[in-house]
Amino acid sequence: MPVQLLKIIEGQSETPLPSHLQKENLKHLQEGCDYTNKYIQGIVTLSYPLTKLRDGADFFKILVQDSDNLCSQISSINIFIYGKMAEDCAKLIRHGETFIAAGFKVIKLPTDREDDRHDCHLEVSEEAGSTIYIYTKPGTSAASETASVSVAPKYVYTPLNHLKDGTVVNLYGVVKFFKPPYISKGTDYCSIVTLVDQSNVKLTCSLFSGNLDFLPKIYKVGDIVRFHRIKIREYNGQMQGITSGGFASLTFDGTVGAPIVPRTSSRVYTFMDEEQKTVEELRIWAASNISISGPATKLSGVQPMLFFDLTCQLVGKAKVDGSSFLLKVWDGTECPYPTWKVPVEAKDLEGEKVLLHQLKNLAVDILVYDNHVQLAESLKIGSFLRIYSIHAKEASADNEDVSRMEFHLHGGTCYGRGIGVLPESNPDVKELKEFLEAVTLTDSQNMESCSMDIDSTFGNVTDLELHLQRCQQLSVTVLTDHQDLSNTELKTITNSAAPQQYRIRAKLRTYKPQKLHQSVKLHCSKCNSLQEVPDRDDFDFILHGSAGIAPNPELHNTSWYESVTWTTQEQKQREIAIHFVKHDEMLQHPEDTLIMVEGGTLKEIWKLTKRFKCVIPVRSTEDDLELLDLSAPFLLKGNVKYYGCKQCSTPKPMKNLSSISAEQQPSWEPTEIAQVLGIELLQYVFVMKFTLVDETGSLNAYLFDDEKFFQIPASEILTSNFLQQKMQMTMNALCPPGRKLGDLPWLECFIKSYNVRDAMKNQVCYQIFDTTVAEDVV
Repeated sequence: MPVQLLKIIEGQSETPLPSHLQKENLKHLQEGCDYTNKYIQGIVTLSYPLTKLRDGADFFKILVQDSDNLCSQISSINIFIYGKMAEDCAKLIRHGETFIAAGFKVIKLPTDREDDRHDCHLEVSEEAGSTIYIYTKPGTSAASETASVSVAPKYVYTPLNHLKDGTVVNLYGVVKFFKPPYISKGTDYCSIVTLVDQSNVKLTCSLFSGNLDFLPKIYKVGDIVRFHRIKIREYNGQMQGITSGGFASLTFDGTVGAPIVPRTSSRVYTFMDEEQKTVEELRIWAASNISISGPATKLSGVQPMLFFDLTCQLVGKAKVDGSSFLLKVWDGTECPYPTWKVPVEAKDLEGEKVLLHQLKNLAVDILVYDNHVQLAESLKIGSFLRIYSIHAKEASADNEDVSRMEFHLHGGTCYGRGIGVLPESNPDVKELKEFLEAVTLTDSQNMESCSMDIDSTFGNVTDLELHLQRCQQLSVTVLTDHQDLSNTELKTITNSAAPQQYRIRAKLRTYKPQKLHQSVKLHCSKCNSLQEVPDRDDFDFILHGSAGIAPNPELHNTSWYESVTWTTQEQKQREIAIHFVKHDEMLQHPEDTLIMVEGGTLKEIWKLTKRFKCVIPVRSTEDDLELLDLSAPFLLKGNVKYYGCKQCSTPKPMKNLSSISAEQQPSWEPTEIAQVLGIELLQYVFVMKFTLVDETGSLNAYLFDDEKFFQIPASEILTSNFLQQKMQMTMNALCPPGRKLGDLPWLECFIKSYNVRDAMKNQVCYQIFDTTVAEDVV
């Protein structure tokens, strides 16, 4: 048998080893030698979980300590077990048992050893002809958990000022500095911890383990740790601690008065009453002698150029490239600055879609680099983290006027950089969870509000709204009314007072946004607010939410509409209701009919828009049908989605539509529908910034137009590839890419100046008006 159990009776093996086997000393092992008839013997001090390799084979790793040479500089070695032997050993081997491997292979490690382990490891498998022997004592079952001894051993703890080179000791200490676990040069995880105690002596420990869970669970400076079997060595006149065979740790919250609950991954450990007193004494001492930082910074308190620790929840993650990884996190507060969104494909982003949508304005993107990537990839969505030494910096892209706050966790471990996973039992996590549960995810999180920053277009929406208000006070005339105006140089215009109107001859040097579809905004003519056009996912999310509300049958088949319902055949069945609005108590042809839809998906809604004149998504209440959240379009007609202003609208019951259906020839025009439903209709507009130049100077002029300038409806540009291409060709003709300034074409247009005032300054701005691109320009 490849794996055999041998019983020990009166100190001797009941079954002797085969006579041809010879024992090999650990320190004499060398790569390339033949160990077919040799064996090594030691005590199992550490074992790792049974795993599977890429080829499906089982793999089991243990650490064995040479019990005959505990004081040797090389006293332990890693053993890799493969195949069926790995599966058997995982069931049989327990810590503290004597292990023998015969017929093994010695492999040299690619890096130098960092503790008392051999710089080689052993590989054993049935294929290589290996054999494993495990000694067990009478009355014990190797296949069951090792029983706890009835009398716990009494440990001696060494003060930090009594440490000696070459010894293996037990000790207590207060964490003065630490680096969260990270991948070392080899395959092990490493953590650096600096301890102090009442002797005011400092000890820095380098802790290594192939299993992350076996390292101390330290969360902050001031925590108290207990280390068992840590090896002490002297380096450059300073004592250092390193992990040795059988190393174990407990960690305690260092806060005075907090419950004394050890953090550990061990199933069995001892903690005596007198040790509780030791922890309490260290807490009191540390409170007066250790500089413990205050609570971690909240996102709401972040400032540029700050390095800070953040306690947060992970809601999304994605691979960016080979050296960086994206973490989306939130802590329930909102960063006071516009934040950078790392560009990743939607299919690459892990996380709950609904929650990511709700947290659009509260979650921030943290880009982690280099040695932190592997740990970041392993994090589970929903876990609570403490990320140490995040760098917050303000930056702006070349094509943006607005600076954004970026968050980076740089490579390396300087200043304790790293990521720690906090258990839900952690007091900080309990406090954070209570806070997050109290956060109300209102519409301000579901859709950018009217006062949002306009991405890649303007740095300050307030200034733009002031400019719109001012423009509306100025007279708007057609081009033919200005034939008496002669061309004015830009230098003269910039040196003149506002408001005035000019005719200019200039060249278009640059324009923003470069991605032309980003120029389309929604404008409210009543409050002069601007907002982004919601994307497809916003609408889809709202429809999914309303699909859970079953149609109210009492609202079906009224005097002015006829209802039809059916149940979908998908796994999660949905009930859909369509209400066909009648005219003169008769149904009309589909192309003339307005319908109201309950429970439909985005795909189903779009199919209906191709057949019927107008579609209104609704939901049932007790008394009437009502519109969905105004974050969604209140009306769909053809390829156009019509939105209402949340601030200025006062939605009315759907029964008000009956007044239109009673007309002699209902037109179902969006403006009329919006009026009877109490909706302030938002208008699609192009909003761009042109930098114009002539021989005398330059100025920036805004374009605010619905369809006259490009002769393209702003409401249709987002759903038509043809119109987008036409718009791009127009801009390429006005501002040919790659051309020198002298080669750019001359443009003639009208601009008007106006004043924008705020509490700080008075600024003159300019707007293009009454100018249309010639039809033969492209």
